[in-house]
Amino acid sequence: MFPNACSTTTAHVTPRPSVPTQLSLDDLGTPLCDVTFCVIDLETTGGSPTSCGITEIGAVRFRGGECLGTFQTLVNPGCAIPPEITVLTGITQSMVYPAPRIEHVLPTLLEFIGDAIIVGHNVRFDLGFLQAALERADQPRLTNRSVDTVALARRLVRDEVPNCKLGTLAERLRLPNRPSHRALDDALTTGDLLHLLLERAGRLGVTGLDDLLTLPTMAGHAQAGKLRLTDNLPRTPGVYLFRSASGDVLYVGKATNLRARVRSYFSGDERRKIGALLRETVRIDHIETPHALAAAVHEVRLIHRFTPQYNRQAKDWSKYVYVKLTLNENFPRLSVVKEVRSDGGLHIGPLSSRSAALRVIDAIHSASPLRRCSTRVSAHSQREAPCTSAQLGVSMCPCAGGIDPADYARIVDRVVRGLTTEPDLLLAPLVERLAMLAHEERFEEAVDVRDRAEALSSALRRQRRFERLRRAGRLRIELPDGSGAQFNSGRMTASWGAGEPLIENRSLDDEIPDHDQPAGEPASVLPPLPRELADEYACVAAWLDRNADALTITDCDGEFTSVLPAVESFTPKKSPVASDVRHADRPDQPGQRRDQRSSAHTSTRRSSTRRAAPESIER
Repeated sequence: MFPNACSTTTAHVTPRPSVPTQLSLDDLGTPLCDVTFCVIDLETTGGSPTSCGITEIGAVRFRGGECLGTFQTLVNPGCAIPPEITVLTGITQSMVYPAPRIEHVLPTLLEFIGDAIIVGHNVRFDLGFLQAALERADQPRLTNRSVDTVALARRLVRDEVPNCKLGTLAERLRLPNRPSHRALDDALTTGDLLHLLLERAGRLGVTGLDDLLTLPTMAGHAQAGKLRLTDNLPRTPGVYLFRSASGDVLYVGKATNLRARVRSYFSGDERRKIGALLRETVRIDHIETPHALAAAVHEVRLIHRFTPQYNRQAKDWSKYVYVKLTLNENFPRLSVVKEVRSDGGLHIGPLSSRSAALRVIDAIHSASPLRRCSTRVSAHSQREAPCTSAQLGVSMCPCAGGIDPADYARIVDRVVRGLTTEPDLLLAPLVERLAMLAHEERFEEAVDVRDRAEALSSALRRQRRFERLRRAGRLRIELPDGSGAQFNSGRMTASWGAGEPLIENRSLDDEIPDHDQPAGEPASVLPPLPRELADEYACVAAWLDRNADALTITDCDGEFTSVLPAVESFTPKKSPVASDVRHADRPDQPGQRRDQRSSAHTSTRRSSTRRAAPESIER
């Protein structure tokens, strides 16, 4: 792959950056032929960086298989060299006595290393001594990435050699240079070994720096032979699909770097299903997207389309349910429904499961005396005695008679307002009970009340985020790099990368039927969101929430704002132990309650380019 001759003996020095920089994703994807490696070897007086000193340093710089320069110097360790070290290396006390101390060598060495990838045979040993020396000299630590040829050899040639010692590898693999326990000789031999291992790694699809850095973590993976399936994956955002021999989609995932993400499955992932997934996989397809948001949306739609065997999330949308307030009855009640009927009922959802919906109903029942029986109330079907909850005084029981419809209607109106515009009407009673239980140190009951309150507040926050997206109409956003996306009533219809024109992406629209608001329907009335769209709306809303500070809204022909009061969160910031219930959950503790009214928002009807303030996405 690379020529391994090193013909020059003059140090070729590259200035070291004054401020250490972290490699970007683009740098990590650099082809190996364009990467500069600096192979380092140290001779020392012992094995401890804290109590032993450096006696010799050897280094060689390579790029594309060409030797760019060498560095070699003896170093005065400032301590005696043990006899056994002299026997091993041939370095005596008299040889190092006139040599410079390490603090005088470091500036030149660091300049020689520059921003190269540091390579060593057991590189942790060499870096440990260098970092210790830098620390003693009050200089910043090395931040360069490193490659260990021991780890690479164990991964690539372990079956061909009795051990991975440098001398053994040089002999068995017939390297041009041989180690002698002198720094420069060992560095040159390590450079030869590096290039041989890079040739072997190329057979596993290792073509970039990111591939090389992750290769040792794939140690002996049972499915390593399938790494070839990743050869054509780009280092761009997108969606990947694992397919079986019959072409069935086994798993769908998203990534900001497709190649790195897919190859990570071969790097010792211990999750139980990963091994089975890789054994069944015979092909890996991918779809490139302009940015992470488009990848996330595409992932959700593909999961809904194929329902892959190994996916867990976004696959069970058919089991989603709604909490319904039956406003079409004389005495409305709460129920869990799977299908939405146009009968005038008020729906909250979709929610992820029946148990989540029942938790929301429990919270509403705890805050209001709505009837809990499921019997349809009529003048001719009355119970002989009130139901159990009515006898306990926690609900009304119109099915037993004696309830004024007007009084019950006021309770229903309060619940409707609590579920739509005034959440405190339902949450405040829960907060009061929570404070009372905490004060009485009834912590288990307090935790249960808090969990009910969080179930209700979470459902209401989710409902508002969905409605905001649906009321936005056509919404167009841009990111700082010029990429962006367009939505129609919350559904992504187009996306583009930096410097690309907006192109309507009808393939995204066709994956799920449209569920737009009927023409002419009042803006204040929205039908319940279909279950199949809940995952996509949740994905988009969460992404917009996380990136609100960086977004620019360039067009919006609806409303993407809200003047409704904020919905309080009851999620504990710490583990729910007694002290949290006693203190963190008390509403009278300073800083615990959220501001009950969000900042005033202004309409964005057909707005020209404007920055999306964080308040525009309700927390």
